[in-house]
Amino acid sequence: MCIMVRKERVQQLKKSNLKNGPVIYWMSRDQRAHDNWALQFARELSASLNQSMAVVFCLSPGFQSATLRQYNFMLKGLQECAKDLEKMQIPFYLLRGEPASELAKFSESMGVSEVVTDFDPLRIKKKWKDEFMQLAQAGLYEVDAHNIVPCRFVSQKCEFGAYTLRPKIKRNLETFLDEFPTGKIQKQTAPFSFQEINWDEAYKFVSADSAVNIVDWIKPGQAAAGAMLSAFLEKKFDAYSQKRNDPTEDVTSNLSPYLHFGQISAQRITLEILVKHSHSESAEAFLEELIVRRELSDNYCFYNPYYDSFEGFPEWARKTLNEHRNDEREYTYSFAEFENAQTHDRLWNAAQQEVVRTGKMHGYMRMYWAKKILEWTKSPEEALDFSIRLNDRYQLDGRDPNGYVGCAWSVGGVHDRAWANRPVFGKIRYMNYQGCKRKFNVERYMEKWLKDS
Repeated sequence: MCIMVRKERVQQLKKSNLKNGPVIYWMSRDQRAHDNWALQFARELSASLNQSMAVVFCLSPGFQSATLRQYNFMLKGLQECAKDLEKMQIPFYLLRGEPASELAKFSESMGVSEVVTDFDPLRIKKKWKDEFMQLAQAGLYEVDAHNIVPCRFVSQKCEFGAYTLRPKIKRNLETFLDEFPTGKIQKQTAPFSFQEINWDEAYKFVSADSAVNIVDWIKPGQAAAGAMLSAFLEKKFDAYSQKRNDPTEDVTSNLSPYLHFGQISAQRITLEILVKHSHSESAEAFLEELIVRRELSDNYCFYNPYYDSFEGFPEWARKTLNEHRNDEREYTYSFAEFENAQTHDRLWNAAQQEVVRTGKMHGYMRMYWAKKILEWTKSPEEALDFSIRLNDRYQLDGRDPNGYVGCAWSVGGVHDRAWANRPVFGKIRYMNYQGCKRKFNVERYMEKWLKDS
């Protein structure tokens, strides 16, 4: 059987030391049984070797301080994924512990010759892969199932901004917008078997911080993601281009948590939009965010090792922030004061209350929220640290390239240009309350999120 997944999606990170053996898909970033190029490549690779295959997910406790809110969303989605895989006759294993060593032990015990895993630009995932390659005999392939145009292929450098990456994506987009093959039944032989997974024990194992509540307005899993997409396209999409920057209007897709956990494919979303709304203003606006901006975030995190620090900011931004480092701040707040929405600014407090209660903050308010953290902290380093910590603690889509780049754009001018010079901000783009008032009904927004506080 030939390999049908486009070769540009696949990177062989290590050649196997074993001649022949079963294949495993080390699922990590793309947690779905359908519309998944990494899973498809693993299936095709196992068929070409005439070997069986299985999917393995390793549960890492305390992963970058993730809370029960985020672990719950992920584990519920994985339960559904395991059931979907079983229908396809693909065993699913849930390992627990340090991923590299647990995957290496599992691979050795099963005689695995090839491992396929997801592309991920974040350093912790790169570290896991490097450690696995040192510990295991098996080969390792990385497949970009997250980006429509693969990150390694579309650019080999850290891009200056959307204006430099956009034409590269557009040149290649049609080529990579393949329809996904159907998930056929997989023929299985030893050594894999179907496992009864104790999901209650999985929750206990992660020991996640339960102080951040589980939210019930959004259901996890690939089926729920598909339903959310359908509702968005049918009920909200036509108004998206005109009202997307108004946080008092319910026109956003609510797909970001599903995209973060890989419970829906950006490629599937794009295919659905192009079938139903191909030439509309809303399609142009939404696909710019879904494809260009999202893939720009992967590009930044993959090629910039300092993606979450001051050192990662462009030179002009570091210079201007350093020049204004000692400017007097009218207000400064501690992390606890920010977290508890105890600033003088009711609009900022409302945005913080929104994310604390729901696990989501409107995109326009996320920009204002992070800009004000820069204005009300002692240094740009502290501002970036506070914004990332708050984002990762409360957002369902925390610990994501989009989040790191959003904070870096707001605080450090990443993917932006220099603006008029002003205190504290220097030449970093400025946002204020009056600007928000011109954009939307701030009183209505504040009333919604501050009424019970």
